[in-house]
Formats: sequence, structure tokens, C-alpha cells
Amino acid sequence: MTILDGRKTSKEIKDEIKVEVDKMKANGEKVPHLAAVIVGNDGASLTYVGSKVRACERVGFESTMVRLPNTTSEIELLDTIEDLNHNKDIDGFIIQLPLPPQINTQKVLMAVHPDKDVDGFHPTNFGKMALDMSTFIPATPFGILELIDRYGVETKGKHTVVIGRSHIVGRPMSILMGRKGFPGNSTVTLTHSHTKNITQITSQADIIITALGVPGFLKAEMVKDDAVIIDVGITRVPDDSEKGYYITGDVDFENVSKKASFITPVPGGVGPMTIAMLLKNTLLAREQHRKNRS
Repeated sequence: MTILDGRKTSKEIKDEIKVEVDKMKANGEKVPHLAAVIVGNDGASLTYVGSKVRACERVGFESTMVRLPNTTSEIELLDTIEDLNHNKDIDGFIIQLPLPPQINTQKVLMAVHPDKDVDGFHPTNFGKMALDMSTFIPATPFGILELIDRYGVETKGKHTVVIGRSHIVGRPMSILMGRKGFPGNSTVTLTHSHTKNITQITSQADIIITALGVPGFLKAEMVKDDAVIIDVGITRVPDDSEKGYYITGDVDFENVSKKASFITPVPGGVGPMTIAMLLKNTLLAREQHRKNRS
């Protein structure tokens, strides 16, 4: 059994990005600039945005955090997005979710210009991805593809089962794993809360990608020997420790890992890859903007 180590791989990717940025600096070029918009004081969101800002510093990007109060109206947020869309200094930006209830999330994500949508959530970018065109792939699916690629996990002709159909992970993964090329060329089954006999389906899978958010959902009896297990789930489970919780994924790691050929840990698997690929998308955005202006 091989651990798909997201911490190690994300560090390698950041090192590679830093080399590219150092070349830009040496040539007197503008370095990539990532902005993050956060509305309110959600603890997990602040932590996540803070880690993105630190990651930018590590690779030599410029970064901007736009903090807005919890009382921000939808119009005020849309005005902020419009400013970022027109700011030529900023190559890409993200809107940290969740947003307060007075704001329509879909309307906000639609307002981000596709050329700066480094999260890959805009329908233009999602549509291009579905059509196998060059675009920004959502950061978490992009990270999963990168892990599969760098560890040489065979996907051609394999049966991939995706658990969960979110727009951020499940649905894009089901499209990407079925596309031509590598990673891809697998036969994909997309399962969800209304799927019947899910154990019958997962036990036939060569690759299982689970993004359900249900701790310990995938048990050893649901998995065949030598399956590849990619756990995107991340849940805080309360306990009596000093922190008051522990973090776990969708997979019963202790038992499933005994049967798997490759498996991602939680934490330390897919999670660190998400930020690394967000940086990669921002680097791609910078390159695209440079070409468009030359």
C-alpha cells in the first residue's frame, strides 16, 4: 500500500512554482497576484484564507486579502468583484465560501470574470473543462489529478466510482476521469445520496473518489483488494482532546488501507493539494494575461 502524500507533493509543486516566479523576477516581469475576498468572520474561512496568503508569500506571489463585514450587501460585494475584474494588477481572485445568507452565492460566482476565476467555478470554465478545452480546473479536482499523475496511478480502462455530486468536487471529477488522456480514460460511475446498493457498486471499483463529508462512510467491506482510494472528505468530529475535535475523512482509513493499493490520508492528502493547485491556476492566469497583452 502506498500513501498518496499530499503534503509532500504540494511542497514539490510550490517549489516548482517558486522557480518560475524567480525567473519572472530575474527578467523584470510582473509576478502573479492572487486576491481573496472574505465576507464576515467565519473561523474556518479566515484560517483557510490565511493559509492561502502564506502560500503566496512562500512562492513569491503578491497577495491581497479583501475583508468585508458580515453585514455586506449583495450589491456591495458585486461592486467589489467588478473592481477586481477591472484591476489589471490582479491576475486571479477567489470568493471564500460560505457567504452570509443575504447574498446569492451563484450570482456572486457568476460575476467573477472567467479569465480571473482561478477557482474554476464559473460556468464558462466548467463548460470548457467538460469539453476538454484548456481552462482553469477547480483546485481540488486539479489536485487529485496531480496526485494520480505524480504517483503513476493507472486510470486507463479502470472503473472509477465517484461518491458525491457537488459542483466543486464530485461532478468535475466524474467528467475529468472519463476524459481522453491521462489521468482519464476510465469508465465512471457517479453515485450520491439516492444511489441504491452503493456497496455493490463500490466493491467493483478500481478507483474510488469520495467527497461526501460523512466520517468513516467507506468501510473495508465496500472496497475490493488493491483499489485506489482518494478521500476528499474532511470533517471535525468533537472529542475530549485539548482542541476539542479531531479531523477525519469519509474513509475508515485503518481498515480500508489494509486492502488498498494507494490511499490518501486525512489530513495530509487532498487538502494541501487544493492550495497548491490554486497557486498553479494563478500562475496560468498570469501567463495568459501576459500573452493577451503582448
